Amino acid sequence: MKKRILLNVLLVLTCILTVSVGFGLAEEKVIINGIDANFPPFAYVDKNGNPDGFDVKSVEWIAKEMGFKVKSQPMDWDGIIPSLNAKKIDMIASGLSVTEERKKQVAYTIPYWIIKQVLVAKNDSNLTPEKVLDSGNKVGVQRGTSEAKWMEENLLKKGKSFDLVYYDSAPLAIEDLLNGRIIAAAMDDAPAQDAVRKKPVKIIGGFGMPDEEFAYAVRKEDTALLNTLNEGLKKLMATPYWEELKKTYELN
Repeated sequence: MKKRILLNVLLVLTCILTVSVGFGLAEEKVIINGIDANFPPFAYVDKNGNPDGFDVKSVEWIAKEMGFKVKSQPMDWDGIIPSLNAKKIDMIASGLSVTEERKKQVAYTIPYWIIKQVLVAKNDSNLTPEKVLDSGNKVGVQRGTSEAKWMEENLLKKGKSFDLVYYDSAPLAIEDLLNGRIIAAAMDDAPAQDAVRKKPVKIIGGFGMPDEEFAYAVRKEDTALLNTLNEGLKKLMATPYWEELKKTYELN
């Protein structure tokens, strides 16, 4: 009799486990966050090969608070939105600007940061933004960014004749600036300030592009994830940890 009861209990447990696996309960889904591998201080890969940055740590806090798992995966920036919509990743939290063109392709969370676009030159340079944009000068910019597109459409197509040189990241543009291959680099002010702290460069001013907002992005159909991220962001921004993150990553 005891053996029969034990056998029945084992059968019930086996059925429960089978049903759980069938509904995906045995293995929790991990949300993949696509990031730029070289966009400090918002997202980058540290010297040990681990994803780090303001956005990476923010999303990790949100995931813990909202009850899901997240993994930040470095990707080529100019292909990150196609990768999202191809379901290679599930979200983008990596200094992504909100633009009208991107709104047609993704769903944005609430904004969490306002960013300005600036020009960076060597410390010993006497260049002004006006001189940088003169004919024949070479100006660096990260490919696939909103500032690259804005400069193409609002400067080059409207009569400016400087040469735009494209890079995979803002730090790579800074290296070529220091090597003398370009005379200035255009980028968001946060990575520009990061470069100023680490390299002999300075911010010389803007180039006419309006301020932008940063937000996270998901696929348009992923409304549940969007709502979760929005709720998590609101909670995070109301905590002391939000201020700690800004201090840690030197965001003013």
